[in-house]
Amino acid sequence: MNVFKPEIAELLSYVEKKYAKNLRTTTDFDEFTFHLNRQMGIKISTSTLKRLWGYVNDTHIPRSNTLDLLARYIGYNHFGDFCAWLKSSTAYNSSFFSAKQVVSNELTPGAEVEIGWSPNRYLRLKYKGNTLFEVTEARQSKLHEGDCFEASAFLIGQPLSLPYVLRSGIRTSPFIAGRNGGLTLLNCL
Repeated sequence: MNVFKPEIAELLSYVEKKYAKNLRTTTDFDEFTFHLNRQMGIKISTSTLKRLWGYVNDTHIPRSNTLDLLARYIGYNHFGDFCAWLKSSTAYNSSFFSAKQVVSNELTPGAEVEIGWSPNRYLRLKYKGNTLFEVTEARQSKLHEGDCFEASAFLIGQPLSLPYVLRSGIRTSPFIAGRNGGLTLLNCL
């Protein structure tokens, strides 16, 4: 079942979209269990949903029947049909796109860039050359003044994925800014 992890994550996302509510609390899961039963006669226990959504830590592999029921909820005959649709959907194909961007090799050392993302995150960066940036100002961010990182480009509306942040000479684990919604502010100063 491990080969389906991305597909399961997509399924859960589509279930939440149809339900029009995120499942984050015990009450959310209880209400959704009741909703499934009332609307479609689907019976999935609250504890099964909590495990599936990762609300409780468990290495439980979801049963195909559970995935089939959730796929039915969003309009597919079974989970296999949903997976087939994902593979053929143009929403998930690679493509070229237009976006405001700042490309590091077009900057000169000393240039300043500001980026931001929701909610209220802000960084002012100084370009050091060779794709290296230093944080000179940070507001509501997990990155701090003096942190450095490599980035070849910043694109508005896209998350910024960093393989590491150099903090006090030590490389951190990977960092992502703007995971939901991407960068909302991007300016060369």
